Amino acid sequence: MGPEMSPFVTLSDYLERSAERVPDRPCVIDPSGETVIYRQFDEKANRVANWLVSIGVQAGDRVGICLPKGADSLACVFGILKAGAVYVPVDYTAPTERNRYIFSNCRVKAACIDARCVAIFDAPGQGSHLPDALLIFGDAQASSSANSPIWVSASALNSQPGTRPDVPPRGPNDLAYILYTSGSTGPHKGVRLSRDNGTSYVTWTTEVFNPTENDRFTSHAPFHFDLSILDIYVPLKHGAALYIISEELGKNAAALGQFIADNRITCWYSVPSILSLMTQFGKLDQHDASSLRIVNFAGEVFPVKYLRRLRELWPHPAFYNLYGPTETNVCTWYQIPDTIPPDREEPYPIGKVCSHCKDLVIGDNGKPVPRGEEGLLYIAGKPVLMGYWADPERTENAFLTHDGERYYNTGDVVRPDENGDYVFLGRKDRMVKRHGYRIELGEIEAALYKHAGVAEAATIAVAQGGDAVTIQAVLSAKPDAKLGVIAMKQHCAGSLPAYMIPDTFVFMDKLPATSTGKIDYQSLLRAARGG
Repeated sequence: MGPEMSPFVTLSDYLERSAERVPDRPCVIDPSGETVIYRQFDEKANRVANWLVSIGVQAGDRVGICLPKGADSLACVFGILKAGAVYVPVDYTAPTERNRYIFSNCRVKAACIDARCVAIFDAPGQGSHLPDALLIFGDAQASSSANSPIWVSASALNSQPGTRPDVPPRGPNDLAYILYTSGSTGPHKGVRLSRDNGTSYVTWTTEVFNPTENDRFTSHAPFHFDLSILDIYVPLKHGAALYIISEELGKNAAALGQFIADNRITCWYSVPSILSLMTQFGKLDQHDASSLRIVNFAGEVFPVKYLRRLRELWPHPAFYNLYGPTETNVCTWYQIPDTIPPDREEPYPIGKVCSHCKDLVIGDNGKPVPRGEEGLLYIAGKPVLMGYWADPERTENAFLTHDGERYYNTGDVVRPDENGDYVFLGRKDRMVKRHGYRIELGEIEAALYKHAGVAEAATIAVAQGGDAVTIQAVLSAKPDAKLGVIAMKQHCAGSLPAYMIPDTFVFMDKLPATSTGKIDYQSLLRAARGG
């Protein structure tokens, strides 16, 4: 069956179909300000695909991406897919050893890489894997080592054809991308996601958000973070414009309000942390955000006091709480009401399961709980990962078979409310026992956020030997606010039972963040342990 007869529309087909339908509309707006129209961007991706085919990349081969966000890195994403291969994006600012491990672990055939990151492939060590070829963006000198990959400058792409290479069509169950996530213990996990995982999610977003070619989306999340799947594919499927936000701007909360106003952004998606910081430091009341029609957030709990304030500053768009781990992408959703009551303190629910998913709540006995009771949330359906790369044991342990269907264990404890919406109670691995009580660390954080002077709050449990733990709160203050241990203990005493009050308080100018914008709990734990 030829490509034109294939019943399955792939992720890269979205770009090609839009390039045919709206060839001269803006496709990608690079952080430099350059606008690339659909016809040009499709040709750019085709040149990457043809280069990959020319060096022997075949269907299913993994190709790494270690580049700053921009039109070039996004063209590599689509070029890899067009070649029938699998893209493996990493954080180009991450330590060399981390990225070396990822590329070696999944045995990349080739890599598209920034010249500043070539050390990833220098002296990789015994047992490490080297790709056959590197496509270098920027100025770099080829290594003189006989064992080094072929080095090709990105300028060589200009000699490649701008038409799609003739490769066999890919099907729904073929691997499309691998996203590596940090585990709380052990090495990073390579989440294997198929083309159907991605397209089923894009189809669902189309049903819910009704995107059009007149929309202006932002790409705030890095490409190695699962939020990027919506950012990348939804606008390009519908012929909309995609504004790529650089890593530097993405962390500059004070500048993002102006960016939204200047570019008349209509669809925003990020973790709540950046929206909270924008609410506090972005002077949003001074910038016109009337173009916004959708504000999505996901990845962590949004403190209600900041969500309420943002809802007041941005009254027009619809707000959605999207929930799901990398292994399922978004699997539940909840629309935030237009008005948040002033006395509400609890975070909003994560909502009901998406139409392309199935849900199951499992109790401590490994069986489904009666309706209305709490338990671990399991998800089945098209968006659920294929498994973990080269880790069959971890894959096996992540799933439960129920009525002949495979359900993924999210690791999150939920309970349905009176409307049937799931309330997120916490991570199973962030629940600790102390003095015989079960404590959810997120509940302590919610109490800390009630303090008027708190800008950021994180709570960690530090093992003290045996079953003993101490609870440490790490806080940053709002401008001109002063936080002290005695004042915070008094505050907690008014919101929490005695056994939940943190043992120690640490104050920082700003809490560390991961490359995906979330609070970096692992960094805080290492510091607490003296590591």
